[in-house]
Amino acid sequence: MSDQTLLPQHNTPSRAECEKQIRRILMTEVLQQGSNQHFKGAKDFMNYFESLYPASGALTKQVQRAIKSMDMPRDAHGFFIIDKTKPQMSQDLEISDIMERADARQVDIEGAELLFLEADPTYQDYLMLLIRQSRTLAGKYITVFPSSRGLVFLTTNKSGLSAILNHLRDLGTSD
Repeated sequence: MSDQTLLPQHNTPSRAECEKQIRRILMTEVLQQGSNQHFKGAKDFMNYFESLYPASGALTKQVQRAIKSMDMPRDAHGFFIIDKTKPQMSQDLEISDIMERADARQVDIEGAELLFLEADPTYQDYLMLLIRQSRTLAGKYITVFPSSRGLVFLTTNKSGLSAILNHLRDLGTSD
């Protein structure tokens, strides 16, 4: 096999070929660096393309067309994001915004336990509302959610929560 078979046969690659190479370059960058930190525009890809094809205005325009056609989103610093579409990026930004507004944070639930409070399904929505509004139960559980036959609590103090729930249940009963 001669060296000529390894070289491109055309002076300028097709737009589709440019897109393919740009994707490959960006995916390699993301895999090696974790994110794209080098490529913002056509000029950033030109060294690569000029190593394969003769430098020309036509080559530059073809790379520019490929980038425009790919319609890739950009991060806050203007770098291309290869692994997301513009709608995905928009959705991610909306999630980020709402998480910030909601002061959302991850809570470590290692060591947390489940506690099941069996309750008549007729009353469980109202019971859950009252429990969520209760100052007595505030901070005693991580979350509470309905199930088909009652309420499920996730707590780091199962015995303490159980004692309070038993006390609340027994408040209305007389001996």
